[in-house]
Amino acid sequence: MPKIPGVNHLRAVRALERAGFRILRDGKKHIVMSDGTRFLTIPRNNPVNAYTMGGIVRDAGLTVDEFKKFL
Repeated sequence: MPKIPGVNHLRAVRALERAGFRILRDGKKHIVMSDGTRFLTIPRNNPVNAYTMGGIVRDAGLTVDEFKKFL
């Protein structure tokens, strides 16, 4: 699994919004996003764990390079 270290959860949410995802639920501990077919859960940790961020990017159907372009 690719590692993407040092990403703030708000930067990750903005990058995923640029990739076509929208916020469905904004809770105390997690943010749930969807693009209509995929659902992603982003934890409110700063920074988000590198392995967790890599899994979120993979689940979004993006490569690490594509995600970094959206940052």
